[in-house]
Amino acid sequence: MTKTIGLILIILGITLTIFTSTKIFTKEKVLDIGKVEITRAKPHNFAWSPVLGIALIAVGSVVLWKGTKN
Repeated sequence: MTKTIGLILIILGITLTIFTSTKIFTKEKVLDIGKVEITRAKPHNFAWSPVLGIALIAVGSVVLWKGTKN
């Protein structure tokens, strides 16, 4: 079980190191007149530091190493 958790953390860390941001769209109502409704997609950017991914790789490696030791 700890090997699986370690591998998941390593893969997640690699992914967060390579892709350092993501964009999510939400719908925002612009105009609402009776049955006519106008909406627009509003983008939201989420960014994180690659250090977070490197830290996850390190933690996953330790978990994987401790899991193979037993």
